[in-house]
Amino acid sequence: MTKPINYAELVSYEDMDPFKVSATQAAASTAGNLQQHGYTEVGASRGESAYVWDEGDKYRAGVIEGLGTKNLATDEVDADNPDMPSKYKAIAQDSIAMIVNDLIVCGAIPQLFWVHLAAGESKWFTDARKTDAFNMGCAAVCNEIGVTWAGGESPTLPDIIVPGASEISGFMMGEINPKSHYVPGNTLEDGDAVILVESSGIHANGLTSARKLADRLSDGYQTVLPDGTTFGDALLQPTNLYSNMVRGLLERGVSLKRMENITGHGWRKLMRARESFTYRMHELPPAMPLFDFLQAQLQVDKTEMFGNYNMGAGFALYTPQSEVSQAIDTAAEHGYTAWHAGNVEAGPKQVIIEPLNVVFSAASLGVRS
Repeated sequence: MTKPINYAELVSYEDMDPFKVSATQAAASTAGNLQQHGYTEVGASRGESAYVWDEGDKYRAGVIEGLGTKNLATDEVDADNPDMPSKYKAIAQDSIAMIVNDLIVCGAIPQLFWVHLAAGESKWFTDARKTDAFNMGCAAVCNEIGVTWAGGESPTLPDIIVPGASEISGFMMGEINPKSHYVPGNTLEDGDAVILVESSGIHANGLTSARKLADRLSDGYQTVLPDGTTFGDALLQPTNLYSNMVRGLLERGVSLKRMENITGHGWRKLMRARESFTYRMHELPPAMPLFDFLQAQLQVDKTEMFGNYNMGAGFALYTPQSEVSQAIDTAAEHGYTAWHAGNVEAGPKQVIIEPLNVVFSAASLGVRS
């Protein structure tokens, strides 16, 4: 019998999170340096997904984020289908989505994007099939969400990145104007609603386990799932872009208490707010064949799956109960299904997924000091 593939054994948040906390603490000591430019840090943003500073007439926000290893799966799928267009167009959307979906949680409208694409050997940049797909994909996504692609960097890093591989990350900046659109995320109250917005699939988290699984499958990424799609195609569905939806929510005047991009840490991310609340979830997303397949083949339980994957919910909105219908309607106007999935309650910090009898305690999410 094959050994289960446990994500925590491959990528340990318990190992990484203390470094992030330490970095946040060290970085806080530099906050005052903004004042020499006439700006000030918005303290509530420190340690959140997006960093925010005050420029007087408006707030500005920035995020740097990496894709992860989804492009390695893309390299394999492209190799299996040499006569088809490269899947790097979708990777371009994933790369930008990972950044912009973090940026918008504070209410920022994205403006400028820089890409960083490092390769293990210079030859990587000569594969026009994938580089053209990536570049055209980045431009298309930027045009879709109203962002200017300002520049980037493309180093070759032998002995750091293995030959044939690449690492993709980037930076995005946006503004919050008017200032009243700022969503600090620290105004949650007992009784607020948690609205979940559908994902397109795995997005770009948990690919390390999925890639290990592909190595085990006799047909690899060409393995056919119960719904008729291949494992590779299901994994490489591009990540949803939620920025136009958030812009719509802000323009409509929906009261947003908090927003969360559900990526690493899975549904544990629902309790990322600094304050202690219980997040009682009573409705799950529709089951996705990809996640059912992953759970069965990885040989893990629901706790492992919901603790590391989005499981069909890629973004969370926290609103007063009176705003639920407006928020769901706005999401629908932008092409996304959303549902009132749970509520915020007074109590210890934890996520309770009632239909599954799964509980994530505060100790399982170590991103705060």
